[in-house]
Parts: sequence; C-alpha cells; structure tokens
Amino acid sequence: MAETITLNPTGNYMPIVGFGIWKVPKEACADTVYNAIKAGYRLIDGAQDYGNEKEAGVGVRRAIAEGIVTREELFITSKLWNTFHAKEHVLEMTKSSLQDWGLDYFDLWLIHFPISQKWVDPKVRYPPALLYDIDKGTMEFENVPISETWIEMEKAVDLGYARHIGVSNFAGALLIDLLRYAKIQPSVLQIEHHPYLTQPDMIALATQRGIAVTAYSSFGPQSFLELGHQGAHSIAPLFQIDTIKTIASAHKKSPAQVLLRWATQRGIAVIPKSNNHDRLLQNLNHTNFTLLESEVDQISALNINFRFNDPADWPGKIYIFA
Repeated sequence: MAETITLNPTGNYMPIVGFGIWKVPKEACADTVYNAIKAGYRLIDGAQDYGNEKEAGVGVRRAIAEGIVTREELFITSKLWNTFHAKEHVLEMTKSSLQDWGLDYFDLWLIHFPISQKWVDPKVRYPPALLYDIDKGTMEFENVPISETWIEMEKAVDLGYARHIGVSNFAGALLIDLLRYAKIQPSVLQIEHHPYLTQPDMIALATQRGIAVTAYSSFGPQSFLELGHQGAHSIAPLFQIDTIKTIASAHKKSPAQVLLRWATQRGIAVIPKSNNHDRLLQNLNHTNFTLLESEVDQISALNINFRFNDPADWPGKIYIFA
C-alpha cells in the first residue's frame, strides 16, 4: 500500500497518514508538533478555528531548523474559517494564517465549512469560534456564495500562497455545483468518516471526480467525549466494539490501528492525533498489514449514519447535511 496519495490537478503527493492538531492545547502544541515530525509524521493538519496555528508553526520551524526535515518534505494543511468567506477577507486571512505558521505557502488550504458567518475582526476576537455574539450565544450569517469564496481560494494558488485548495464538510450536491464553475479543481475533500458514519456515496462521488478524501474523527465518539457531546456519551466507543477488538487481535494490532487501516487501505487519508508517544507511533505505523475484504465489510457494517460534527447542533442550527 502506497503511503501517499496523488493529488489532482498537480500530480503532487500527500501523505496518507497525518497528524491533526484539533484540540491540541496551545501550551503543548509547539512541542507536540515538533515531536510528531520527529516521530516521522510529514502531514500536519491545522485550521484557523483551532486557535493554535502560531504554536504549531513554532514546532514546524524548530524541526526544520534542526535539520529533521526540510520545508519541502512537509505537507501543511490549514482551513479558512466561516467568518472570512467574503471576497475582501479570503486572501487577507490566508496571509494572516501563513504569518501565524511562519510559512510562505500551505500545501493544502481548505474551506472549513460551507457556511458564511458575519465577519469578525481578528483584532476583536481570534479565532472567532462558533459564536458571533459570545455573550448572547447567537450566530450571525452573511449571504456569501461559495463561488465568491472559491474564486479567492483560486487566487491564493495563483499568488503562491497555496499549492492545493479544497473543501471540508461539503455535501454532494454542493460539491457538484462547485465543480461546475471551479477553474482550479478542489484537490481534497475532508469529511467526518468512521465506522459509525461511513459516507460511501460521498466517497464514491469524490473518487469519481478525482478528488482525494481525508477522514477526520477516525475513532468516532472518542474525539468528542471531552467536549461533552451528548451523542458521544450515548454510543459505545469503537475501541470497545467486539468486531474491532476481534479483528485487532487477529492481526496483533491495536483497535486504533485497525480503524485507521480500514480507511487507508481504501485510499482515504487519516489525520489522528495523540498526546501519548507510543500511540502516536502506532497511529503512524499502521499501514504494514492488510485487512481481509470480509473484515473491511464487517467494520463498514457498523454504520448507523451517526454524525458527531454537525452544524445542526450549533446555536444557529444550520442544516447543511439535510
């Protein structure tokens, strides 16, 4: 199994296993990213909304300064937040994120959600998070079409700020519509993907259109327990499911490695995180075995279309997956 994915339209390669920095605390992020790179990770997945880009950049630059990697050997992903979709803000905030990372370009620059919220001046609050008025607990939106945002994303490529652009949390019809007018094809679609939410049609669409898929929250409810997500506490952890444990035992692997291999064996990139060094290495080194087709099918059969990261649960209740 190749450990990279070829991206359209450039033909460049993206590592199939990356390290995600969602929920990595600011105070630990520089060391965490540095140690991930030192352990062998070459893809680091971040976002404006995570609030730790400056610290991640410190870790990246430290690894480069020490000669562990060159910039060209790394694949850095970040994401444009919802409040910056208007044409006058996209490039401005692209450059702002690059400055936070201390980089000249992103390897991949994604639209985080197909949701346009009202502009929040970074001088007032950054990252803006979900709430526009944090005291009132309300959200405000702007009528900015994805086409307007995408034109500016394409300019980011033309100006050398990004090598590839893509989208995250898009449903099928919206992705098809984007492809009708895109001059630069989205290289990557990033989606929530785990055995409780397999999204086979979405993956089939992306594959049909030559768009690589990156899965986030590969461990299902595990990522959301600490957030107090009600659904995450109401469903069995994937690590404890008999199907997963039995397959893991048969291959002498951890349940986490089986869950990741279920994705990467089908050509889907993964971006797990771990603050534990041993698990961090296990997550990275999980592509050295092959699941039986019957085992892949057994894992896929766990699907119940259970989505944890759903804007319908946000204060504004945005039903983008309706």
